[in-house]
Amino acid sequence: MRETNSFFRELLRCNQQAVRICVVFLFAIFASDRLCTAQERPNILWFIVDDMSAHFSCYGEKLIQTPAVDRLAAEGTLFTRAYVTAPVCSACRSALITGMYQTTIGSHHHRSGRGELKIHLPEDVTPVPALFQKAGYFTCIGSGLVDHDFRNVTYNDGGRNKRGNSIIRNRMGKTDYNFEWDPNIFLSHDWAGRAANQPFFMQVQLHGGKLREGPPEARAAFRQRVIDELGSVTDPKRVSLPPYYPREPALLEDWAMYLDSVRLTDLHVNRVIARLEKERLLEKTLIIFMTDHGISHARGKQFLYDEGTHIPFVVRGPGISKATTRPDMIEHIDMAALSLAAAGISIPASMQAHNVFSKEYQPRDAVFAARDRCDETVERLRSVRTDRFLYIRNFYPQRPHLQPNAYKDGKAIVQTLRTAHAAGTLSAVSESLLFSPTRPAEELYEYAIDRWQITNLANHADFQDQLGSHRHRLDQWMIATQDKGSESEAMYDSDMAEYLKKQNPEVEKNMALMKQWAQAGK
Repeated sequence: MRETNSFFRELLRCNQQAVRICVVFLFAIFASDRLCTAQERPNILWFIVDDMSAHFSCYGEKLIQTPAVDRLAAEGTLFTRAYVTAPVCSACRSALITGMYQTTIGSHHHRSGRGELKIHLPEDVTPVPALFQKAGYFTCIGSGLVDHDFRNVTYNDGGRNKRGNSIIRNRMGKTDYNFEWDPNIFLSHDWAGRAANQPFFMQVQLHGGKLREGPPEARAAFRQRVIDELGSVTDPKRVSLPPYYPREPALLEDWAMYLDSVRLTDLHVNRVIARLEKERLLEKTLIIFMTDHGISHARGKQFLYDEGTHIPFVVRGPGISKATTRPDMIEHIDMAALSLAAAGISIPASMQAHNVFSKEYQPRDAVFAARDRCDETVERLRSVRTDRFLYIRNFYPQRPHLQPNAYKDGKAIVQTLRTAHAAGTLSAVSESLLFSPTRPAEELYEYAIDRWQITNLANHADFQDQLGSHRHRLDQWMIATQDKGSESEAMYDSDMAEYLKKQNPEVEKNMALMKQWAQAGK
């Protein structure tokens, strides 16, 4: 009997040992599979460019060549109808880094929350870099180059410290978020500091259209730099302008320099691609190229027409169809969702961005945009764009299109336009669109055939059905997304206190005018 019990105990012990061996073996397989999956997760790299429209060869620009962005398009997917939800830096960037409409999270007023009163994200909204970091990604933001900054200029760090190490300054890229956030969501300015086999999430922030800006001596230096790096500058006489801009020398020269800024941006993109290739990372990296809004001009940046909201949007990388053109409408915030999905990270249920590469994705039948206060200038515009029509609502129709604004009025192009307006030399189209003392409360354009949105159909009898349906669609969106609307006087004063520190008389004069108009109900 004892021998029988001993036999069964030994059999049980052996079976338990076998089970343990099987468990360990299976766990090893599972762990190996997980490790393999982690190592195969793609790197995610965003190119975010300031102040630039879709003036690239792959988008039909004929006057210049942009081989690097063209390559991304040839080796990936190009979206022909991508739009920002906010045509100004800080509001756009607040939206893209959260995958949320800036009007939903209260970050829609340009450079807001910078004073004593702060803006905090809703509890269920997390900046995208924090989500990547939590998933094990190395998060970074910079120029994408070891020795060049966001202007593609060699770093000048100012010498070395006492230990003889190079002093690194200002290498983190542009953020410009309107809400309170933890700087630790970015671990570095570059992916070089990551652990072995660790995937990275990198934002390459570039100066874009801002490269051409500044006083005459800065613009002269820019032209010389273009010659040094690209061999020649763009001829202003060959430039084509939107029909509401006069062919004044200042405007032609500025547009030509803008195109040269596109060329320099493309050169920077090429250098980043070359680095990825050299480090054998290109085929392991999902790349998204986009801009934060359109060209900085009188009817571009800060406004909801195509010139301000239509952007380039190109995606290349693992799993992305090559040499593909997508004509469906997308919003710039969609980059958040598609990036998380590519990395195998769950998209938060509250996120308003869509993964436009999902097999279950249903193309949007409308996209939305909003413009609110920019610096000291109070404004509120909303728009909805469908397949054929663009509807814009002006909440302050008694104010002119070009309200006083120290930032824009400091530009030579706007000064030239104002001078021509005062002299009475502008065309009827320019006067109507740029210098009418008031604006219509509603605008409706058949943008598919009206490229520059010149003919307002809102009062046309044949388009009242379209006007009504778009008006209703915008109302629905504002309610559904909890549009935060106008800024409180307390928040305005809080942010303007920061502007007052600059002691700019023009800003102070405009602030007083904003309050005067508000009191008058204008």
